[in-house]
Amino acid sequence: MTTTNTHTRIETDSMGEMQVPSTAMYGASTARAVENFPVSNLRFPRVFIKALGQIKTAAAIVNVKLGKLDDKQAELIQQAALEVAQGKWDAHFVLDIFQTGSGTSTNMNANEVIASRCAQLNKGANIHPNDHINMGQSSNDVIPTAIHLAAADVLVHQLIPALQHLHTALLDKATQNKDVVKIGRTHLMDATPITLGQEISGWARQIELGITRLESCLPRITELAQGGTAVGTGLNTHPDFGKTMAVTLSESYGIDFHEASNHFEAQAAQDAAVELSGALKTVAVSLVKIANDVRLLNMGPRCGIAEISVPAVQPGSSIMPGKVNPVIAESMAQVCAQVIGNDAAITFGGASGLLDLNVMLPMMAHNLLESEEILANAAIMFTDKCIVGLTANIEKCEQQIEWSMSMVTSLAPVIGYDKASDIAKRAVKEGKTVRQLCIDEQILPIAELDTLLDPRSMLNPHA
Repeated sequence: MTTTNTHTRIETDSMGEMQVPSTAMYGASTARAVENFPVSNLRFPRVFIKALGQIKTAAAIVNVKLGKLDDKQAELIQQAALEVAQGKWDAHFVLDIFQTGSGTSTNMNANEVIASRCAQLNKGANIHPNDHINMGQSSNDVIPTAIHLAAADVLVHQLIPALQHLHTALLDKATQNKDVVKIGRTHLMDATPITLGQEISGWARQIELGITRLESCLPRITELAQGGTAVGTGLNTHPDFGKTMAVTLSESYGIDFHEASNHFEAQAAQDAAVELSGALKTVAVSLVKIANDVRLLNMGPRCGIAEISVPAVQPGSSIMPGKVNPVIAESMAQVCAQVIGNDAAITFGGASGLLDLNVMLPMMAHNLLESEEILANAAIMFTDKCIVGLTANIEKCEQQIEWSMSMVTSLAPVIGYDKASDIAKRAVKEGKTVRQLCIDEQILPIAELDTLLDPRSMLNPHA
């Protein structure tokens, strides 16, 4: 290393000299990649850098156990790598997401930062980014492993708990509104009665099934590519490296990780990431449906459906005083749109694996982790700021049931479909309720009408 001025220093790699910012913890390989990929402002998220730090920590532990590193080297690497995992050096992870498709640049970014930190901790230490930090590893197994570690971390510790929180709130709200009878709607047109609790229970079941779908991905996303090195053969690593790495990383994360059963699949393909993204997309589809239902039912407050009210969290208009919008549901819908778009890119990335390595890894990692994290955050927001405070407008629900022409449905088994249809059409034309028209026309005795037109009698099947 040679200092050229107060702002830069000279570092070398296998391609020669590079100027590196004097305060940077990284070296020539990372600096070269900074110049090569000035594409976007997108960077790997914290959870991914944590995964890289955990991999390098675990590798030092495993390599000393296998007799590949001495104790002092391993101790230094572990300390420096744990600092990376904990976020101490995030400012020095500077590379664009749109880089080499294997993520080699980011793997070297981690190796160089850790090596520099080792030198700070012990100036006499001879810790090389490739020979020691990257011992027994290749970018081609490190980056797929980091994707799986980070994805499982967010899934288990953030997203599933957030969805469980929403599911519990929806079940509670369904119970609270089990006796609130309202009109059902199919094709956005009046249908037969339903309770608000029944409607919300459908939302709750969607979330319950979404959690099940996500959990079903865990056996594949917890397979780790580590140990396959360059192409899956495990060249230049110990035969027990991958298995021992999985055990060590399981202890760090509190998740049961295991070595990939086939390293060629684990590096040539990214089907587990595609599968998880598909499950995330399905959850997003469920959530946007629920968010849109909330927006429709809240529509008004005076000139729309207005069967529910959601909490007012901010003014809704810069020009219309007093207007309040369902902004939390709108935010949720936008998150879902982003997740669905991310899935399209992840799907394309998964389909673009070439021979023995998928070279869309950084983009897939970014999109997958973004989808998980924004879904988790939005689920908590939607629960706490919308669903928990959702209330039924009972009077409005009752008014709209009585006014609906679909109330005639319960008469059809008694008076026949054609006659019931005629009554419905006449009720609309004459501006009367079905009940009033039937009374005026003496279609049935009033007592029988009251029984048949009781909306609570229409909520369940009858023998």
